Amino acid sequence: MENNKEMRKWLDDLDLPHPLVIAGPCSAETEEQVLKIAHDLKDTDVNYYRAGIWKPRTRPGNFEGVGAIGLKWLQKVKEETGLKTATEVANRAHVDLALEHDVDLLWIGARSTVSPFIVQEIADALEGTDKVVLIKNPVNPDLSLWLGAVERLYSADIKKLGVIHRGFSTYEKTKYRNIPEWQMAIELQSKFPDLPIINDPSHITGKRDMIFDVSQTALDLNFDGLMIETHHDPDSAWSDAAQQVTPAALVQIMKDLRIRKETDPEAEYNSELSNLRAQIDVIDNQLIDILGKRMKVSDGIGELKKQRNVAVLQSNRWNAILGKMILEGESQGLSEEFVLRMFKAIHQESINHQEKIINA
Repeated sequence: MENNKEMRKWLDDLDLPHPLVIAGPCSAETEEQVLKIAHDLKDTDVNYYRAGIWKPRTRPGNFEGVGAIGLKWLQKVKEETGLKTATEVANRAHVDLALEHDVDLLWIGARSTVSPFIVQEIADALEGTDKVVLIKNPVNPDLSLWLGAVERLYSADIKKLGVIHRGFSTYEKTKYRNIPEWQMAIELQSKFPDLPIINDPSHITGKRDMIFDVSQTALDLNFDGLMIETHHDPDSAWSDAAQQVTPAALVQIMKDLRIRKETDPEAEYNSELSNLRAQIDVIDNQLIDILGKRMKVSDGIGELKKQRNVAVLQSNRWNAILGKMILEGESQGLSEEFVLRMFKAIHQESINHQEKIINA
């Protein structure tokens, strides 16, 4: 799939003075609830009103959406407020019903993106549609899988495309519900700068008090918009209560967010920026040099272990290093999350080096 400006024409045509905003409840619960929230959002910066009609849950027994009847409520939203509507689809039947009820924007969820079979079924059902279609990142951090879903839809002659960055699952306990893995979103942007990218801080954070900070980070990284779950009574929501904000809170978030310029043409700024980037380049080269030297020491350890028939992994030593480096990192202003990820990567590379030597 070549980079194509046609993919973002739908967004450019909106000619927005602010980032695209998709907002509404995690789940459509009742007709009254759907319409109340919509009317609360009517005269705000919201461009698309979202509501989950079908809610695939991790385990059965939880609320899994009201089903097709909720689409009639979305039609009423459009009739009464003029807001465009959006919902998630996970199979051909969902697509057919959503199109029948004139939903304006459809998105494919993280659980669906992991399956090329599901994505292809949805692409076939949507072939040639003029609806906007957004693809959430897969649950696990797999850029190829994410881009593959975009390519399948583009090949089905669906030109109004975009992606949603909603974070990635991890077995590690972090402050996020789904870790952002910002670097993956940045890599996607660098490969396809004309592909609109929307941030979903609700699913990344899982907590309403973190939504502003993640939204600001997304805008600082030149994301095109935000999808924020909004409910008139969040604590009583039937699903994902902790991550939903009130319409009033959403308005305040949008008011407080700072929209950054992509660049500054002034010579002084560019001169200072070039100087700082040059310093970064020098330090990055030093980091690679240091890591190379570290791996040579690991090679020596591998040779010694091979001679003595000792196992590669030494858990006590590794745990001691990790604990020490977390404390050292904190003293340098580095987050525990960053230090953990960095040293786990270094440790894995060290293990790879030693295993190669021992098994040679």
